[in-house]
Amino acid sequence: MASAIGRRRTRVAWGFLGPSVLGMLVFFVFPLVMTVYYSFTSFDLSNPPRWNSFANWKFLFGGDPLIGQATFNTLWFVAILVPVRIAGAMLVAWALTRARTASGALRTLYYLPALIPPVASTIAFVFLLNPATGPVNKLLGAVGIEGPGWFTSPAWAKPSLVLLGLWVLGDIMIIFLAALLDVPVEQYEAAELDGANGAQRFRHITIPNMAPVLMFSLITGIIAALQYFTEPAVASSTAMGKAAVGEGASGMLGWPDQSTLTYGQLLYQKAFGANLFGYASAMAVVLFVAAGVVTAVLLRRFSSFTPEVAA
Repeated sequence: MASAIGRRRTRVAWGFLGPSVLGMLVFFVFPLVMTVYYSFTSFDLSNPPRWNSFANWKFLFGGDPLIGQATFNTLWFVAILVPVRIAGAMLVAWALTRARTASGALRTLYYLPALIPPVASTIAFVFLLNPATGPVNKLLGAVGIEGPGWFTSPAWAKPSLVLLGLWVLGDIMIIFLAALLDVPVEQYEAAELDGANGAQRFRHITIPNMAPVLMFSLITGIIAALQYFTEPAVASSTAMGKAAVGEGASGMLGWPDQSTLTYGQLLYQKAFGANLFGYASAMAVVLFVAAGVVTAVLLRRFSSFTPEVAA
């Protein structure tokens, strides 16, 4: 009798889990397996895949002249853009918790840019930072400062994208604001009575209480930076006056001077510009493994840090 009840409960459980498991198999596991398979083939969508062993992988790790620059730019965004956005969101969230008046209006004002579609916000930012006609350089010129080339300069193109990332940090800011407001006030009061200054309270109270939120923002930010595509692609195309995105065949991919070329853009161009879907699949597998390794390492570090926080 007990075993019959157990089997019935198992069937009921699988009945509820079935749609999710089926969706996972169809939309994640199967595409992943096929991507790995295609990475060992020559495939252009027009003809059946033709097995070419490790040719794609050899070209990826030693023959592609653009892969080095694309990897460097992507890692640059991971190392610079992600920490800057997290620090900026933390600063804005902390300032909003100290706002005495119009706090609701200020929160809305800071969050609104995050609601703008990435393509629209990037085009608007390229217009604002236009070195010849943009209002930013005109304001700088009015105070005697010669504005940089921004998106038309190889040295300033990536920092310009970082500024864009700071402008649309409302998505992270709103999460940090909720986490800051959730920190127990009693802990701050007790630390203040013990003589702790502001920096010590931030280090020993705010950060430990926000550790899960910070880890979530770090992991999602790194994964997004590894796949960084829309903003640099639209910025380079708009800055050089092109309507299309990722025109790798014209030699202008990542303009200016490949300074905004990211791994995601190169993958897109190889797949949909050059029809090298086998090679693009190999690139996608590497990207998936890199994201998985980073996530596993960070989660392991966080799990070792958690006991200290609890203590």
